[in-house]
Amino acid sequence: MKKTASLLFVLCISMVLMAQRHEVLSPRIASLQVTAGDDWQSMPIITLGQETPIVISFDDLTHEYHRYSYRLEHCEADWTISDQLFDSDFCIGFSSGNTIDDFEQSTGVNQLYTHYQLQIPNRKCQLKMSGNYRLTVYDEQNDNTEMFKAYFMVVEPTMHVGLNMTTNTDADINGRHQQLEMRLNYGGTKVTEPTTQIKSVVLQNGRWDNAVVNSQPQYDMGDGLQWSHDRDFIFNGGNEYRKFEMLDVTHTTMGLESISWDGKMYHAFIWTDEPRPSYVYDEDADGAFALRNSDNIENDTQSEYIMTHFRLKSPRLSGDVYLNAAWTNDRFLPQYKMQWNDDTQQYEAELWLKQGYYSYQYLLMQPDGGVTPVPSEGNFYQTQNSYQALIYYKGNGERADRLVAYGALNQ
Repeated sequence: MKKTASLLFVLCISMVLMAQRHEVLSPRIASLQVTAGDDWQSMPIITLGQETPIVISFDDLTHEYHRYSYRLEHCEADWTISDQLFDSDFCIGFSSGNTIDDFEQSTGVNQLYTHYQLQIPNRKCQLKMSGNYRLTVYDEQNDNTEMFKAYFMVVEPTMHVGLNMTTNTDADINGRHQQLEMRLNYGGTKVTEPTTQIKSVVLQNGRWDNAVVNSQPQYDMGDGLQWSHDRDFIFNGGNEYRKFEMLDVTHTTMGLESISWDGKMYHAFIWTDEPRPSYVYDEDADGAFALRNSDNIENDTQSEYIMTHFRLKSPRLSGDVYLNAAWTNDRFLPQYKMQWNDDTQQYEAELWLKQGYYSYQYLLMQPDGGVTPVPSEGNFYQTQNSYQALIYYKGNGERADRLVAYGALNQ
C-alpha cells in the first residue's frame, strides 16, 4: 500500500452536482414520492437487471383528467444529461412519449385529488445501462407543460465500496462530529486512470445539499482506493430527526397536540419543538415519509390533506431556518422556510400535507450560504445517522458515467 499524495482529482474540484433533487414545477402536484419498490426508507436506487422497480407516485390536486406522459434521460455523475448517448444506448423500447395509465380519483375526502403511479422499468421501457436518471412528467393536453422532474439511480455492482464511521474525528473526539472512512475495491474492473475514470459521492441521510463529491483519496491500493483521515468526510452529528403521524382526522396521533376542522379544512398542530440541550436516542426514519391512514386501506386515494402547523422554540437566529426532509425534496424553498413570530417568540410554518408518517429536521442556512443544524436542536456525536456512497466509472472509450458501486452504512 502506498500513499498517493500526487493523486489529484481535478474533476472533483470543479464537478458540481446539478439538479439531483426532485423538482415540483406545478402547484397542482403534491406528495411526490420516488422509491425502490416499496422501500420508503431508502434511497431510490435499483440494481440493473433485477426485478425491483423504481416506483414514482404523486397526486394531482384535482379530479380533472390529464394526459400525463414522461421523458426519461440518462445523466452523468454530476447529473448533467449524457449528451453522447442515444436513447437506444440506455433504454429498450421508448424513453419518451409513454403515458401514465395507472391513476385513480380520491374518494370520501375534503381535498379532491387524482393519484398517479408509474414504474420503471415497464413493458414500454426496459433499462439496459446503469447510472443516474432524470424522469420528467409533462401534460400533453397543456402544451406539454412540465409538471415535475424526478431523479433515481441504477447500479451494476461490478465494484465494491465499504464505509466505516468513527466519532474519534480530526475535528474533535466524541464531540459534535462523525468522520467516515471509505474503501473501494475495483473487483474485476481494470482501472488505469482513477483520477479521470472514478467519481465518488458520499451522502449523510441521503441529503444532497451537503454531499461530498470526488474527495481525493489518501491511498492507491492498486486494486482500489482508500479514504482515511479525510477532513472532507467530517460531518456534523446533528440530532435525531423529529417525527409525527397524522393517521386520523377525528383524534390526535403520535406527535400531534391537536387536530380540528375549521369548516373548510383540517388543521393539525404538532407539539412545539422545544430545545434539546442533551442527546436522547429516539428511533427515526432520517427524513423519510410514508403516506397512510389509520385503517391502512386505500392509502393512495382515501387519505386526507391537512394543514400542518410546525412550531420551533428557538432564539431568533442570523440566517434562515428551514424544514428539511425527503418530503421537502431536500430543497430550501420559500414554503419550507420557517417564519419568525414576534408574539410567540418562535419559528412557525404551515404546510398542506397528506396523512401519513413524517420525519423531519430543522436546518439553518447562514448568511454566507452554509447550512448547519439549528443550535437549539443540538449537535451530538451519538446521533444515529445513515451514510451512503456512490461510485461512478467511465472506462476508456465509454461515453457516459456508469454507477458501479453503492454502499450504505446504517447505524
